[in-house]
Amino acid sequence: MQLFYAPDISADHYSLSEEESAHCSKVLRSKVGDILTLTDGKGGRFEGRIVSIDRKSTVVEIVNREIVEREFPDLIVACAPTKNIDRFEWFVEKSVEVGCKGIVPLLCDHSERRVIKEERLKKIAVSAMKQSLKFTLTEVEPMCGFDDFITRNFGDAVKAIAHCDPSEDKRLLKDVVEKGRPCVVLIGPEGDFSDEEVAKAKKAGFKSVSLGESRLRTETAALSAVMTVSLINQ
Repeated sequence: MQLFYAPDISADHYSLSEEESAHCSKVLRSKVGDILTLTDGKGGRFEGRIVSIDRKSTVVEIVNREIVEREFPDLIVACAPTKNIDRFEWFVEKSVEVGCKGIVPLLCDHSERRVIKEERLKKIAVSAMKQSLKFTLTEVEPMCGFDDFITRNFGDAVKAIAHCDPSEDKRLLKDVVEKGRPCVVLIGPEGDFSDEEVAKAKKAGFKSVSLGESRLRTETAALSAVMTVSLINQ
């Protein structure tokens, strides 16, 4: 199945974007009468019959609509973008494929990268959603300061911060996560969180956790958190 992204779909007819139309006509060689599967990225699954098609505009008539149940855990990962942005983009792609609710690029005391291309990250997330045949798009937020993020209201979510301080006795993330309960995980930059940040997070209700005995790169640690929460919730 090939999945098309239709974020503003509502009426009985929908025009694919120029990019999606080009893929549909040139790559897939679709034709009038073919049935396409579309999603609005909000859990909607649509089937549409092609009524007209060319490289710049493909119009489909919606013939079926349904809502897909939640496909992944209610997990938000706030992670400091890596100095090499390719590594952070890899994390975004793989995390969407595995499944999480949201990704927040986190600006920390030791952050080596302080600027991101938000639209590029969102485009990567859309592509990964389509590749993994999901009908809910993982939200990629703008860069957020550490203090601003930890003071948000996360309700009854499990809140965890993964850091490298060996002097603290930390539980494994897998032993903190609860199946079916929302979860928020903080992952620091290459230089780890500062002592002040760890103290602030703990004061805000975040539990110190470990991801295992190995020393992981930032993007690997973040993906490990996504996979851990995903496995717990299966």
